Amino acid sequence: MGFNDPTDWVSTGNFTLNYLISGDFNKGIPLGKVTVFAGESGAGKSFICSGNLVRNAQAQGIYVILIDTENALDEKWLHALGVDTGEDKLLKLNMAMIDDVAKTIHEFMKEYKEMSERPKLLFVIDSLGMLLTPTDINQFQAGDMKGDMGRKPKALTSLVRNCVNMFGSYNVGMVCTNHTYASQDMFDPDDKISGGQGFVYASSIVVAMKKLKLKEDEDGNKISDVRGIRAACKIMKTRYAKPFESVQVKIPYETGMSPYSGLLDMIEKAELVKKEGNSLVYTTLDGEIIKKFRKAWEANTDGCLDKVMTEYSQKSTTKISNVSSEEDVAE
Repeated sequence: MGFNDPTDWVSTGNFTLNYLISGDFNKGIPLGKVTVFAGESGAGKSFICSGNLVRNAQAQGIYVILIDTENALDEKWLHALGVDTGEDKLLKLNMAMIDDVAKTIHEFMKEYKEMSERPKLLFVIDSLGMLLTPTDINQFQAGDMKGDMGRKPKALTSLVRNCVNMFGSYNVGMVCTNHTYASQDMFDPDDKISGGQGFVYASSIVVAMKKLKLKEDEDGNKISDVRGIRAACKIMKTRYAKPFESVQVKIPYETGMSPYSGLLDMIEKAELVKKEGNSLVYTTLDGEIIKKFRKAWEANTDGCLDKVMTEYSQKSTTKISNVSSEEDVAE
């Protein structure tokens, strides 16, 4: 009975992506829900989910259960992203069967509900697309590869639906990665998420990702060499902000992702800054004029982007308050 609004959120490591998902620059993905990041290989899914989200969850005292289905998450790579692999902070499980994942989560939650003091938990599955069904295994052993006859989409849908119901009343969340494939529908050109649409409907938040090449040096100058990736993220489903908004997050190989990446593009689109010659100008609520070159804005020189985020959040809160007041007056 009653409502189960999220009380704990985990940052993705990027302010703009946080805002597009949750409507708040500092929130990100919520506990009590199921979030899916889907994209092609190398689009940055594991970087955000198994790296940033795990690290930031641990910083908030949230225990992480990391289920690796690709046998690709090396401890050295996780350490490079700031993840604590100690047993008191992280439990890493290697699984290949979707039935084993479902059984593990069910047994874990069964014991969790009986605890007198329940810790905050985050399940991370990387990835759903690599999970196998018993049919896959049997056909491989028999040398008769006919496919699983549609069992996997049904199993994934069942997994997500059950997790949504189990987690809703507790501070337990789940983040999954999944693969996508090119759409063959000329009227709907967006990439399709593998595993059917059933589990997408059951998921609380869905983020589609696409890999683009990053050809910039450390100063933002255009070069011919590929120095990283640009993860194009599109929020396909969310109840906390306007859906179908996009951001391109830069992830240089040497320095990693900046939390401010994509923020300048967002505030430009919202017409918060105006172009004057080669500079971008922002006028604060106090009348202060901030005028800087684009590179200085992107580098958050003198905390210029921090000021815009703070005031943008204040304006959003004021707007909501004004709407509530107008409704009260009307009544």
